[in-house]
Amino acid sequence: MAPLLAVNLLVITGPGLASVFYSFTDWDGLNTPAFVGLANYAEVLSSGAVLNALIHNLLWTAFFLVVPMTMGLVGAFLLSRLRRGQAFFRVLYFIPYVLATVVSAAIWRQILDPETGIGAALAGLGIPFLSDVNFLGNPALALGSVAFINTWQWWGFLLVIFLASMRAVDPELYEAVRLDGAGPVREFWHITLPSIRPALVFLGLMTIIWSFLVFDYIYVLTQGGPAGSTDVLSTVLYREAFQNQRQGYASAVAMLLSAISAATVLGYLALRKRLGWDI
Repeated sequence: MAPLLAVNLLVITGPGLASVFYSFTDWDGLNTPAFVGLANYAEVLSSGAVLNALIHNLLWTAFFLVVPMTMGLVGAFLLSRLRRGQAFFRVLYFIPYVLATVVSAAIWRQILDPETGIGAALAGLGIPFLSDVNFLGNPALALGSVAFINTWQWWGFLLVIFLASMRAVDPELYEAVRLDGAGPVREFWHITLPSIRPALVFLGLMTIIWSFLVFDYIYVLTQGGPAGSTDVLSTVLYREAFQNQRQGYASAVAMLLSAISAATVLGYLALRKRLGWDI
């Protein structure tokens, strides 16, 4: 255990404590930091940019708790009923997950390009309803478009995890409810969902945490724009730390992110204790 403890101290605990220290300073990444007390935290809590990013994080979390999770659950349930071809569809849906984010983002940037993408292609076929739509350049559409692209890559992973959990369910349970006249919907609701609850709760918890840490797709596709319409806390943190050279302020934003993640985990532990879950 000693090597693992040393690695933990080196790559997690040490930088974490350093971030706590710098969050109370005006460090710019180069010069000697000066202690500023709670000034960075006061600025974070009163910042319109941080509030805007936090709202986007909440919207992103709600979207990913509903859309990809539902797609993964329903897709896994339908695949679990296939007797032939299940492996083909499992691989097909999982392929986007193994693609590098930069590659996926570059592909979708080309697809959604208003001049050379799908809108222009459909217009060439006499279907012009998407010809003037700028999915990544319109503030009203940008966040949803990036979430859609991220979902395209993410939901296949959820499907594979849910499918593995469903395959572990005792088949006799399904046979019992079928003898009672249950259809696919009742099977899913009364047998499948309760049986895969550990996987469902774990992925729900991780989805919340990952949604607040989202950065790669947003930064590659829009860098938080246009006009801050896709800004999340991670892009604000990156911009303040590496573009504005405000490492101290960025550390305070990082502490806010850490506090949200910690609150999520504590909320889950309290819920588990209250409901008596053994997961």
